[in-house]
Amino acid sequence: QGCVQKYVVKNYFYYYLFRFSAAMGEEIFYITFLPFIYWNIDHSASRRMIIVWSIVMYIGQVSKDILKWPRPLSPPVVKLEMRADAEYGMPSTHAMAATAISFSFLIATMNQYKYPFELGLMAAFVFSTLVCLSRLYMGMHTVLDVIGGALISAVLLVLLYPAWDSIDHVLLTSPFCPLLSVAVPLLLCYNYPKLDYYSPTRGDTTTILGAGAGATVGFWLNNQYVAPAYASGSAELHLLTGAMVVLMLARFIVGLAVILLTRQLMKSVVLGVLCYCYKFPIADLDARRRLEVEVPYKFVTYSSVGFTATVIVPLLHELLGLI
Repeated sequence: QGCVQKYVVKNYFYYYLFRFSAAMGEEIFYITFLPFIYWNIDHSASRRMIIVWSIVMYIGQVSKDILKWPRPLSPPVVKLEMRADAEYGMPSTHAMAATAISFSFLIATMNQYKYPFELGLMAAFVFSTLVCLSRLYMGMHTVLDVIGGALISAVLLVLLYPAWDSIDHVLLTSPFCPLLSVAVPLLLCYNYPKLDYYSPTRGDTTTILGAGAGATVGFWLNNQYVAPAYASGSAELHLLTGAMVVLMLARFIVGLAVILLTRQLMKSVVLGVLCYCYKFPIADLDARRRLEVEVPYKFVTYSSVGFTATVIVPLLHELLGLI
């Protein structure tokens, strides 16, 4: 563990396909795809996807640290992602996220937009399958880990679906929503299962719950004080003109730039404050892994990202005439 393995790539098509597919279950995907849906496709679908993603990922991360099933042995397996090797294997949270996001998107949009259901089902299946297969190719999970992750997500989707509209209504209208949206995730992060050694699971979980909390507060605030910025409802998804594509790309580029700037700025500010409060040098990695540092650092940073994506960026879009 921790050593760099040497390997020879014999099939570059599979190598790059599964490298790319693996990235579909990581921060680079979450920070681009989920905001893109919110800015360009449908607020309602985006809200449901973010709530489902937060719940599914929390359950998956906690399950790993409770079950403590090891990842595949290396050798014989060659592991291409050494950062995640410190985590346990069962269930695969990549498989859980891919299944939850793709199928919740399908469920949330199939009655809103006119497109062939079979096409949407095939797209969701192909997307989640590619991400699942990438975990085997990358040497990070067994077949059982991947199947377990996909099945847990499927069960959670079935259980959550009947309550989707009720949860959405409460999150948009309850006066207690902002308080609970921050307090409950923070409580879960501070009471995360303790391990005998450091694992990135707590930090990753805090990142996800923080982003979900910030976005949820943003949803509530928009519903209370801001008229819906983007039209949502029944539409023909295939009727995209060149001007619409340019407009969508402009919204995405502007929004992504603001999100990345927010993330970098908040990381610097929050870490600086924590370094001052707890008296440790900014380069001290062990200090940054402590509970009292890691949780506020990740939570404040990514809740700011979630809030920026749902409130600040749409206001900027309106200001720039991109709506």
